[in-house]
Amino acid sequence: MVGKFERNKDTVQEFTESAANHVGRIVVIITGAVRDVTREIGDLITDGIEMREAAKKAERDAPLGTVINGEFETRDRN
Repeated sequence: MVGKFERNKDTVQEFTESAANHVGRIVVIITGAVRDVTREIGDLITDGIEMREAAKKAERDAPLGTVINGEFETRDRN
């Protein structure tokens, strides 16, 4: 027959092991979430940089003058 002390020790041991498993799973979830959020932020910044570079290239590639209502208008290239 198991005594009260040993029964309590077994209960505490089982609870501690269970808590450690749950905490470990929670840490894995949080780590994955932080990794995914960081990746998405990096991708967003990369997209912004690429759009800015494309806009600058489009501006450089645009003609220096256009005909509007029969008038030739020029723009300064800065």
